[in-house]
Amino acid sequence: MSNIVYEKNVFSTPFLCGYAELKIPILDSNGNSAWPAVFPPEKIAQIRDTVGERHFSAQMMLDYVSPEKIRLDPGTIHFYEDEFDPHTARIGDNLMSGAAIYWDPSGGRRGADNSVCALIYRDDKNRRIFIHDITYVVVPDEIDYPLAYQCDRIIEFVRHSNMHQIALETNGLGAALPEIMRDIINRHGGGINLRPITNSRRKEDRILDALEPLMSTGRLFAHRRITQTPFITEMLAWSPLGGCEHDDGLDAVAGAITCPPVPVHPTFGGARYMANTDFKI
Repeated sequence: MSNIVYEKNVFSTPFLCGYAELKIPILDSNGNSAWPAVFPPEKIAQIRDTVGERHFSAQMMLDYVSPEKIRLDPGTIHFYEDEFDPHTARIGDNLMSGAAIYWDPSGGRRGADNSVCALIYRDDKNRRIFIHDITYVVVPDEIDYPLAYQCDRIIEFVRHSNMHQIALETNGLGAALPEIMRDIINRHGGGINLRPITNSRRKEDRILDALEPLMSTGRLFAHRRITQTPFITEMLAWSPLGGCEHDDGLDAVAGAITCPPVPVHPTFGGARYMANTDFKI
């Protein structure tokens, strides 16, 4: 290869000029493993199911797919109508292992960005996510203290969900909320832990990395009531290039998926025994 000369920190000769490129994807053109002893078919299927089609194509098939081409298809979501049963820790036949509530706050006024709080459950054994409930908080025009009003509504949502922890995004407007939130939690009798979250990554990247692998592998579930919120409309209009008018519900769900979950356990198991108290001494 010819010598590389630096000229104003730029290569005058292309890097690795003259070298042949060797690319060996994990599957050949017939769908056979390139390394069957290390990557048998069941292992490859597990990898594909875990990382999703986009990352599998780029990392294992060496065929990069630009994020700009990715869209979120609501048709890949599995909708259900079962409620969470705290006694068995199940949604339908699915055993839950964790849960998270995430609030992405905004001013909450009509016509502005949405203030959204999302509740998700996790089935980590099957790597499934269940979007169980979403609330979009709208502050009436006559309310003089919009942040305190929102905190009240969010705490009601947390208590209704029988949760004891909420993650709060503190970017921008959210920076002023932890103190207000803790004060109102105490007024409501306490019992709710507040977890401030600061995000430094681009919002579109957070949404894409949280939702796309689940959707492309059929592992995203949502309660039917979600269709009565703006969430599906947001998904249809969303683009990884940004510029979407509303994507706050997507951001809240992505935050709930990626934040540390609260472990979920059945409240009882096995047979239940009742003591006989109908006797005389």
